[in-house]
Amino acid sequence: MNVQVQPRVTTTQRHLPFECVALVLQGGGALGAYQAGVYEALAEAGIHPDWIAGISIGAINAAIIAGNPPNSRVDRLREFWTQVTADGLWPFLGDANLGLARGDAARNFLSQMSATMALANGASGFFAARPVTPWLQPGGTIEATSFYDTKDLKRTLEHLVDFDRLNAGIARFSVGSVNVRTGNFVYFDSTTHTIRPEHVMASGALPPGFPAIEIEGEHYWDGGLVSNTPLQWVVEQEPRRDTLAFQVDLWSARGEFPRNMFEVMTREKEIRYSSRTRAGTDQFKHVQRLRRAVAGLLEKLPDELKSSPEAKLLCTAADRKVYNIIHLIYRARNYEGHSKDYEFSRAGMEEHWRAGYHDARRTLRHREVLQRPTNHEGVFTYDLAVDGRE
Repeated sequence: MNVQVQPRVTTTQRHLPFECVALVLQGGGALGAYQAGVYEALAEAGIHPDWIAGISIGAINAAIIAGNPPNSRVDRLREFWTQVTADGLWPFLGDANLGLARGDAARNFLSQMSATMALANGASGFFAARPVTPWLQPGGTIEATSFYDTKDLKRTLEHLVDFDRLNAGIARFSVGSVNVRTGNFVYFDSTTHTIRPEHVMASGALPPGFPAIEIEGEHYWDGGLVSNTPLQWVVEQEPRRDTLAFQVDLWSARGEFPRNMFEVMTREKEIRYSSRTRAGTDQFKHVQRLRRAVAGLLEKLPDELKSSPEAKLLCTAADRKVYNIIHLIYRARNYEGHSKDYEFSRAGMEEHWRAGYHDARRTLRHREVLQRPTNHEGVFTYDLAVDGRE
């Protein structure tokens, strides 16, 4: 029996002591339901981000959130995740459909079978296997460059996302992609672009599974090829603002040493797509410490030196803004293997959604998460698994 968390969205915006509240969504395929659960918990708490940035599946979730009013976002997310997942083999387990009574081995077997079905057939409203393998297609055609067709995703986005609302400036929206020709990382941002379904699809066009997406004569692939998280894009933007950022990662950089080849494949994928979020945050802390030191030094300079070219240059680096970076990281279960990002079963989706919801609920119980930092660098980071064990 599937138990769904019923949405209790608070549409009233909660007042927080920050100029910007950002939701930053990493890529991770089928694991993206975890982000939907996180958003549901934030919405219940009256936390409605004014900047939503995503890559790959994070871009799709971000578009659904930004392209709908607060009172319908969770419903639209639920509609998407219900559409792209399938009951598959799970109904045959009856009340034990989460594999709890049958052990991790049985759950791992069924997860792998569900992932195999997704590889063979695709996911409804998302991607579909091409009837003829690209190896047998003539060169120069789009069919020769990917194993799946994503035209269904365009229709799904057009149905679930109000792109007029997304582009209206109610909340800032950003998605990251890679220019196939130049290899450069590119952000499509609602402050500089008119966002359409193609921009969202480009952010999730992971080769060789999905085809590159053409936008204004250039072709783009999944932003996760360069960086799977848009956190740096959010915190480094000018002008800087006091920012509360919820960084929702689907891959954990930390993990156990692998014992066999399947675990090696899983661990390699986790490290590759985690994008070293914690290391990036530590580096940002260091930079902010320097910026605040420069600001303090400039305040102590005599007036005759404050107008010097050197001081004016340093002024551009000086900063006293504060940042809370709240990590919400999906911690995979023991029975989840290297195929967890394309295991599109309904039971798996519900499990990921619940994990995100409850992780966010537990995180928000800690008052310091929503308070301005008072430490020297003006940056507070929080990770439930590390800082908030209960």
